[in-house]
Amino acid sequence: MTAEPANADLPAKALETTAERPWPVRLLSTKIAEYVNRMAPVWVEGQLVQLNTHNASATAFLTLRDTDVDMSLNVTMLKRLLQAAPTLTEGAHVVVHAKPSFWTKRGTLSLRATDLRAIGIGELLARIEELKKVLAAEGLFDADRKRPLPFLPGRVGLICGRDAKAKHDVLVNARARWPHVHFEIREVAVQGPSCVPQVSRAIAELDADEDVEVIVVARGGGSVEDLLPFSNETMVRAAAACTTPLVAAIGHETDCPLLDLVADYRASTPTDAAKRIVPDVAGELTNIAAARTRMAEALTRRLHVEQDRLTALRTRPVLADPMTMVTTRGEQTHRLREAARTAFGTRLERAHGEVNALRTALRTLSPEATLRRGYAVLRTDDGSVVREPGEVTDGQHLEALVAQGRFDVQVRPGRNEQKDVVG
Repeated sequence: MTAEPANADLPAKALETTAERPWPVRLLSTKIAEYVNRMAPVWVEGQLVQLNTHNASATAFLTLRDTDVDMSLNVTMLKRLLQAAPTLTEGAHVVVHAKPSFWTKRGTLSLRATDLRAIGIGELLARIEELKKVLAAEGLFDADRKRPLPFLPGRVGLICGRDAKAKHDVLVNARARWPHVHFEIREVAVQGPSCVPQVSRAIAELDADEDVEVIVVARGGGSVEDLLPFSNETMVRAAAACTTPLVAAIGHETDCPLLDLVADYRASTPTDAAKRIVPDVAGELTNIAAARTRMAEALTRRLHVEQDRLTALRTRPVLADPMTMVTTRGEQTHRLREAARTAFGTRLERAHGEVNALRTALRTLSPEATLRRGYAVLRTDDGSVVREPGEVTDGQHLEALVAQGRFDVQVRPGRNEQKDVVG
C-alpha cells in the first residue's frame, strides 16, 4: 500500500490545491471546523419546527427555521438548560444564544445553544404593528389597489386547511347559493411553521391559473399565535403580488391579520366569503322577477298616458273636422282681404280729394285764369313778354296770347307817347 502523504506535503491554502495535489476530506473538514470554531456566539431568532427531547442522551435536538423563507438550522442544547426555559412547543418563536459548530465526521453545521428564550406574544404583536406601518407606507393597503370581485366566477380558487371546517363552510354555502360553481382547492397548513410557504405557494399557483377568477384564503378561528402566520411579511407580499382578486376569510370578525388588509375583500368568516364570491340564485331570480314586474307596470303606465294623450288629440276640433282649420283660415283671409280693399279705397278717395283741391288752387293761381278774365300777354319775336310801352316800337309786330289761343298784332303810334296795338 502507498503511504498517505503527510500534511506537510499538502498545499497550505485552498487556492494552492490542484488536481494533482488535492486536499483529503479530513483536512477540509478540519479546516472548516477550525474556521467555524473561531466564530463568536450569536443570538438567533427563528421558529421551532422540531423539538426532540425523548432520547437517552443529555442533549436535546431542535430545528430552528426562518420565519420568512424556507431555511433552517439544527440546534443542540443540554436538556437541563432547556428545562429551565418556559414550556415550549413546536411553532413557537424563540431567540437562541448559540455558538456555531461543525461536525467533521458528517460534515454538518449546527448550533450549540446555551440559552433559549420564547418571544412573548406582546412583542410579536408589536413587531406586526411595525410591519403594518411599513407596508402601509408602501401603499399595499391602499383602496385604489383593491380589485372588484367578479359577479359570477366560473372557477373559484380555495386555499384552506386539510378537511377543515372553513373548507366545508365555503363549499356548502357557495353551492347552496349557486350549485354550478366550480372550485380549485389547495389544502395547506393553516398554522405552524409550514403555513407561510404553503399558503404563499398556493396563492402563486392559483394566480397563474387563467381559469381561476377569484381566490379565497379561508381559515377558522384560533388563538393569536395560530393566526400569526397570516401577518407574516412573506405571505402578505405574496398576496399583494397576486393579480387575481383575493378574498381573505381568516378567523372571526374580530381578528384582523395583515392578510385581511392587503386582500381585495375582507370577509368576516368563511361563510361570509362564500356569500360574497357567488350570488344567491334564488335571490337573483326573485330580483329578476321583481324587475320584470316593475318594468311591466312602468310600460303599462306609459301606454295609458299615451292613450289618454291620443284620445285628447282626437277630440280636438281640428281632428274631429279637419276642414275646420281650412275654413277658419279662409274666413280669416277673406276678412283681411276685405279690410285691405276698404283701407285702399278710402286712401284712394282721400288722395283724389286732395288732388282736386290742389288742381283748383293751381287753376286759381295760374296765368290761364287771368287770361280767361279777358287779359292778354304780348310777346316779341324772341319770346320776351312786353311789360311797358317803351319796350316796343311803332309798326313792330307782336304775338298776343289769350285764353282761347294766340294771334299777331302790330304797334301803331298813339297819343301821349302811348302806342296803339292793331290786330
